[in-house]
Amino acid sequence: MKAKIGIRRKARTAITTLKAIGKPKIFCVGLNKTGTTSLKEEMEIQGYAVGNQRQAELLFDDWVKRKFNRIVRYCHTAQFFQDAPFSYPYTFIVLDQAFPGSKFILTVRDNPEQWYNSLINFHGKLWGNGNIPPTAEDLKNAVYIYKGFPYHTRFQVTKVPKDEPYKKEVLIDFYNTHKKNVIDYFRQRPDDLLVINLKNPEDYERFCKFIGCKQKRNGFPWVNKT
Repeated sequence: MKAKIGIRRKARTAITTLKAIGKPKIFCVGLNKTGTTSLKEEMEIQGYAVGNQRQAELLFDDWVKRKFNRIVRYCHTAQFFQDAPFSYPYTFIVLDQAFPGSKFILTVRDNPEQWYNSLINFHGKLWGNGNIPPTAEDLKNAVYIYKGFPYHTRFQVTKVPKDEPYKKEVLIDFYNTHKKNVIDYFRQRPDDLLVINLKNPEDYERFCKFIGCKQKRNGFPWVNKT
């Protein structure tokens, strides 16, 4: 059974890779809980070859060591990518240099407070055992990719204290800093970056113009509603 699943997975990856050959890359660099899964759904509806998220998450240790070679190679397997490690600091800079002519989309929420509340509620449902936000022990015992992976990623990416993985002021600063860094990096190339809030209908129209696709509805699909 595992052999058959592996064969099917390789076949899907091969098909996705073929669809992406010769096409410009589009990277969503918004943080988790800013509508990234909904944007992925929209890109699939638009017919884009979307990267396998689990394969990308397995490259986390490469990102920690700032070794981007395998991350860049992985990006040859599809055309659109989102979430880890694309929402992490530094990644968008490397990919901009590795894939000239690519487009970048920064998804945002109404304000950092809204993002923080969405994050802790979502993670609380996943790993909190009734705690919102989850405790350090909750994350250490959580099984996602491997036991403790959610804990490991919290402090490696956001620099929160190891005993307080959802310290509010640290995460709010992380949200603001990431948004500022992305916008500052592309300040001389506004045509390469789109900043959108997926709940705004007018941003769906801007998104369609940005990637050159047809409007298929009045707004984005809503996936992973907390």
